[in-house]
Amino acid sequence: MKKSTTPVRYGVFIAVALITYFLLLSLVGVQTNPVFSLGNGFIVAIGLYKAMKHYKLEKGQAYEYQKGFMAGLFTGFNATLIFTIFFAIYVTHIHTSFLPEMLANWSSHYHVGVGIVVFIAAIMGFSTTFVLTLSFMQLFKESWNIKRNRTVYSVET
Repeated sequence: MKKSTTPVRYGVFIAVALITYFLLLSLVGVQTNPVFSLGNGFIVAIGLYKAMKHYKLEKGQAYEYQKGFMAGLFTGFNATLIFTIFFAIYVTHIHTSFLPEMLANWSSHYHVGVGIVVFIAAIMGFSTTFVLTLSFMQLFKESWNIKRNRTVYSVET
């Protein structure tokens, strides 16, 4: 049985798109504005949809709901792990003033460190992946409805 490379390939594509989007926001100087994180959701949604569609086409008649669901989860988890690693490196080594700038927008009396912010980014990625995968599987699952022959009968009086 051949293993699919779709989750790894599309996971890397999604992660590269997320990193590129984040760096573009950094160039403009709006990376600390939470409104722009909606773009992350769109990038992940498009990537997951394409990955799951490719996986279904790749498997053909052997496509199963559970395997498609796992392909979607693994794709998103791979992308999230890669982006989280990038984000941790970015916050700790590349732009060390990012965290104080971001936290200045929040009214908080708690000490929030790098670990918590990176953990939250990972949890957000995993939860987005889970919800989008569940949603997209409704499009890719096979219907259990019985196909009926719809014959039109005419009533003659």
